[in-house]
Amino acid sequence: MSKTPQRPKVVIVGGGFGGLHAAKALSNTVVDVTLIDRKNHHTFQPLLYQVALAVLSPAEIASSLRHILRTSRNVQIILGEVIGFDITARRVQLSDGTALGYDYLIVAAGARHAYFGHDEWERDAPGLKTIEDAVEIRSRLLLAFETAERDAHFTGRHTPLSFAVIGGGPTGVELAGAIADLSRRALTKDFKAIDTAQARVRLYEGSPRILGLYSEATSWSATEQLRQLGVEVCTESLVTAVEPGRIKVRDEWIATDVTLWATGVAPSPLGPALGAATDRAGRVCIEQDLSVPGHRDIFVIGDMSALIDANGRPVPGLAAAAIQQGQAAAVNILRDIRGAPRLPFRYRDRGSMATIGHHRAVAEIGSMKLSGVMAWLLWSIVHVLLLIGFRNRVAVMGRWVWTYVTREGSSPLITDYQQAEAGSIGVQHPPISVGRKGVD
Repeated sequence: MSKTPQRPKVVIVGGGFGGLHAAKALSNTVVDVTLIDRKNHHTFQPLLYQVALAVLSPAEIASSLRHILRTSRNVQIILGEVIGFDITARRVQLSDGTALGYDYLIVAAGARHAYFGHDEWERDAPGLKTIEDAVEIRSRLLLAFETAERDAHFTGRHTPLSFAVIGGGPTGVELAGAIADLSRRALTKDFKAIDTAQARVRLYEGSPRILGLYSEATSWSATEQLRQLGVEVCTESLVTAVEPGRIKVRDEWIATDVTLWATGVAPSPLGPALGAATDRAGRVCIEQDLSVPGHRDIFVIGDMSALIDANGRPVPGLAAAAIQQGQAAAVNILRDIRGAPRLPFRYRDRGSMATIGHHRAVAEIGSMKLSGVMAWLLWSIVHVLLLIGFRNRVAVMGRWVWTYVTREGSSPLITDYQQAEAGSIGVQHPPISVGRKGVD
């Protein structure tokens, strides 16, 4: 009796955009797939800031990996943390001591915040990469308003709140605009003792203009739209220190109630564990078929990878690029199995866009540049279509329609009551510090 040939085993590390779309492209094919992630859900990161600003709930931008891949008979989900690789034995090592063998490996572990050698800043200036980050930022922002309301109730006065966003890229622009919307629109009727519209929102960028990867015209439009919302756009303003309740810009200390970090990313530390060459940013340098040089069985995609594609252009660290790379890695694995030559990766640039606030956004699609309401409508349609799961699309669209008509967000809840209680009596609870420190 002849034995049934063993199906090739593909292990995918990371359930973000790249890893998930690689798994979907390999769904119900001639391989067995194991997807490993530390979390059991996929998060639609472009809308994380709306969770942080109490517009959407976490469940509206996240979906269970098992639910997404429930019809994929050949895909197994493993909840676990990958800590290394045995390249020679073709095994993936997990933190609990277990290991998985593979014939092909796709590493799509993403990126994390980078504080340029000052990791201690993270405590006082959190970044936005995960659902947990978004919930913490929401708690800090809302707790700042609650603390100001309490102080005004007991003393009869309060100093206008001050919010600082460090980094003028798309995330920073979206956060600053959303905070301005929150204070000047969504919360104005909720507080009685303070005027939330008096809150100062400042966006700090070290270079001469925000949205540096966009055209000068789009950057200028974004700056004007932010200023219309009341955001103070501070360019050529490099932040050199972050402490509880204040930041240092040039040689001046500036008091803040909440500071948020929206600049700098570092690729996952799993890159060096592959033994491959990396660029100055720590990204793995890969071949045009997305494999690691000298290891055709290992693919690295998404924010972890550095690549000049077949069109001669560097592949950007965007969700669209990660999705395309995940699909391309899957195609090349299947071509290997069929004995066909691999295809070089070509990134298809479908445009860039960033939302700034209520019916405000910018978008660049080829030579076309949009701003204002038209860009905001396009941004809304694209992001709803990209959301995974029909239920999520309906929920988010319904929420946005309600917000647009009523000019109100979702319920602004502080869900960590221990932190809220500590903040309300002036205690510095370790994970969160809200309030100002005296300036020099």
